[in-house]
Amino acid sequence: HMSGDETMISAFREGQDIHARTAAEVYGVPLDQVTHEMRSRSKAVNFGIVYGISDFTLAKNISVSRKEAREFIDRYFERYPGVKKYMDEAVKTGKEKGYVETLMGRRRYLPELSSASFNVRAFGERCAMNSPIQGTAADIIKIAMIRVHDRLIREHFRSRLILQVHDELLIETAEEEKEKVIALLEEEMQKAADLKVELAVGTACGQDWYEAH
Repeated sequence: HMSGDETMISAFREGQDIHARTAAEVYGVPLDQVTHEMRSRSKAVNFGIVYGISDFTLAKNISVSRKEAREFIDRYFERYPGVKKYMDEAVKTGKEKGYVETLMGRRRYLPELSSASFNVRAFGERCAMNSPIQGTAADIIKIAMIRVHDRLIREHFRSRLILQVHDELLIETAEEEKEKVIALLEEEMQKAADLKVELAVGTACGQDWYEAH
């Protein structure tokens, strides 16, 4: 949503495995010919790219040469130009304004971007790229959390929201309310933000958190 990259958006809309789709794009093979190793390497890039991952770090993470890692990153940006544009514009905006924002308007100030130290500036650039995305994810789960909490009380459920863990909400649920609570939870989490791609929500039940996982 934030990069507007059409290839990535289409992968999510079609319900594809984004890491496998990335591997297919970068390696230039059909989706059904993507190997486990290809997918693993692409996953490392998908998660690392918005942190401004370097060829050195990527090479170490996926056990390839630095030259191979650089080629992988370059091919990634060729296939996902919207991602590269987003990253460049995020850094530019951070330098011009002194801060970046989440989709909901929450700011992170970045004095690091004007530091005389190369390492500190590089850290600031990574924050400029990543903070709007990670921050928006945090905003979305907080919106969902508030809405779920309020509905449980307003609709007189015995069940209660007791914990948020990253992108998860944990509800202690009365057995007879389970199915209604699952429907409520999925509805409010999916509606927490209006994005170009649908927010996918999965639910699981258990006698404790470990069992639910």
